[in-house]
Order: sequence, then C-alpha cells, then structure tokens
Amino acid sequence: MVEAQGWAAELESVFARVAGRFSRADLRWRMRDYLRGLLAPVARKNGWQLAEYAGHRTPDGFQRLLNSSVWDVDALRDDVRDYVADKLGPGGVLIIDDTGFIKKGSTSAGVGRQYTGTSGKIDNCQIGVFAAYATELGRALVDRELYLPKSWTGDRERCGAAKIPDEREFATKGELAKAMVTRCLAAGLPASWVTADEAYGQEWKFRRLLEELGVGYVVAVPKSQQVKSLAGFWRIDELITGAPEDAWQRLSCGDGAKGPRVYDWASARLPSIGFFDGDEPTHHRWVLARRSLTRPQEIAYYFAYAPVTCTIAELARVAGTRWAIEECFQAAKNECGLDQYEVRRYVGWYRHITLAMLAHASLAGLAADETAKGAAETTPTAASSLSPWQRSDGSWSISCPTTEPTGHLHEITH
Repeated sequence: MVEAQGWAAELESVFARVAGRFSRADLRWRMRDYLRGLLAPVARKNGWQLAEYAGHRTPDGFQRLLNSSVWDVDALRDDVRDYVADKLGPGGVLIIDDTGFIKKGSTSAGVGRQYTGTSGKIDNCQIGVFAAYATELGRALVDRELYLPKSWTGDRERCGAAKIPDEREFATKGELAKAMVTRCLAAGLPASWVTADEAYGQEWKFRRLLEELGVGYVVAVPKSQQVKSLAGFWRIDELITGAPEDAWQRLSCGDGAKGPRVYDWASARLPSIGFFDGDEPTHHRWVLARRSLTRPQEIAYYFAYAPVTCTIAELARVAGTRWAIEECFQAAKNECGLDQYEVRRYVGWYRHITLAMLAHASLAGLAADETAKGAAETTPTAASSLSPWQRSDGSWSISCPTTEPTGHLHEITH
C-alpha cells in the first residue's frame, strides 16, 4: 500500500509538472488518461485498447490528442529532459543510439526499407534517433528525432501528406545526433560524458563537436578506423595488435545481470593537437580496446577524449554505460508502449514517442528515489624503439612528433 501511494504521488507530480503544456482542461485530462494507459498492464497499447482502459467509448479523443489538438510537443520534451536531470542527478553519461519501429505500408512518416537493429536486417520500418541520460541512480530517454530518408525529403508531396513540415530537410543520423547533444547540453543537462556506437563514433565531425562543447567522450569505432600522425598511420586494429601484453589490464565496465562485466582493456594516449588543445591541454585523446576474456579474438575499439586526470577504469566505465540506452529501449517498448502506436503523421509520431518517454521517465524517477533512499541508509566501505607504443608516467602512449621539422603546427587526426 505504501509503494502504491508513493507511485501515485510521483505520477501526480509528473502530471503537475507538464500540465501547463496543455492549455485546455480537456486536453490535460486526456493526457493524464493516455499516460496512465501507457503505464498500465494493457496487452497492446494502441488507441482502442488505451481508450477501453480509460473508459472512453472510442479512441477519437486520443487520436485528436496525438494528431490535431494544439500543444507544443518540443516543450514537453524539454520537461521530460529536465525531470530526468532532476531525478538522476549530475555527472552522468549522455548516450546516443537509434532504434527501429517495424511498420506495414508506405504512408507512415519516414517509413521505408532500411536496416534496423530491432530485427537485425533490412525491414520496412521507421528509425528514431534517441538520446538517453544515465547515472548511478538510473537511466531514461531524454530526446528523440525521426530519421527521414532521402526518398521522403526528396518528395515534398509525400511529405505534405504525412504533415512533415516544409522546413524539414534531409539530415543524416549523425546530424540528428549532433543536434540533440547540442540541445541537451545547452539546456543544462548535467552530463559529463557522451558515448555512442560506431555508427556515430566514426564521424570526426561528431567527435570534434563534443570536444568543442567541452564534454568527454568514449565512442566505439570500427576496426578499420584510421589513426593518423606524422609518424605514420595505422588501422586501429593493427595498432592494438602491436600493443605489449602488459598494456592490457583487467577491468569491469559496470555491473550486468550476472554481476561485474569484466574484460581486458588496452589503452594509449594520443599526442595533443596544438591547434585545438593549446600549450596546456585540459583533455587527452585516447585509443582504447576491449577484449573478451573467453573469446580473446573478439575485440571492440574506441576513441576517447577525457580530462587529463581521468583513469582508464573511468574510460572503461563510460564505455560500458552505452548499453543503458538498450535497456531504455527495451523497457520503454515493453512497459510504456513506445513502439505500439498506430499514428502515421509526423506530429503524431513525435507526440506518442514523447508521451511514452514521459511515462518511462516517471518509472525511472521512482526507481531513482528508491536507489537514493537505499544508498542513504547504507554505510559505504618495455616496447621496441620501432613501436609507436611507449610507456610514460605509468601509462602507455602513442609516440610520434607533433610538429613539422620547421616548427610549424601540424594537425594530428584520428
């Protein structure tokens, strides 16, 4: 009974937080009913079943809420982000990833034959690019954008039928990710790190944006990723192959369902880039590799940008945090109907997705309160001269010159 009362009180606080985004009383009540339905044990969270759960005779009211009524879905998105930041606290990791929504037909905004990890193949689907925020207290989705293939943005008549705004032009998933990261950090989301998979991590412009924003990152890159300098250039997998055995250390990247997730990690600091970093850098760049203990041929690769005081254990922890967004997708789809919508128009997608994010955030807020309460009640207790790998100050670095023989600055990219 106490838990039920706490849940009800938290949900009422969420309703009060966002009520001002809905100017009319009927819209506010409809929003409350919709959100309650998304959190309820409804078998399929589509319009008819949500309406039946709410006691409505038809789903018309919910359809108007999603498609034609007047309210600002981006303002609601901002409320979700701010609520998550308040509940989960500062110093967390902002995670970027995309997920697919399998659909039939060709009229839903952005739908098309494209690869999605949801089914692990090319499928008829919509793709949403998302940002999640994770700390020790929990994780939740905080931003979203619908990816529109060129087959859509190049056909303005088709866009018009799906109510896609005229100003919405083609943007890659990486460009959508950059816009979301910039928006979240500009709004004050207290993230100290950003992480993403190799689809985003391999983009130099994405990494450079994070450096300009002054936020650390640990991003996955493909094994073919180039690491370049005046001393030469290597594929990252070839560079890691040349690492001495004592460059590897066994570390946990966080707890999983079966306890600590332990791997062997190798890391090396890259030379500073004077043009970007100045004479006294506040951050270093790193190459990082994670090797499976049971299948040592399985190696994942990363680029990192971190404060000069950062440890390798911290980089491994941030890399491991990336899986939190997969947990968000699973929970939001299974428990909050993130993927169970029947809307076809552009605005309807954004409204359902944002309301489902709000429902999931309320669950994350409840869990964070319990985690914080529990924590408060607990009392805490040598390489070859031809190799680019060189040991210094207790860690490994990639050794190569940073200036031309003439003394001119030279940009080293990775």
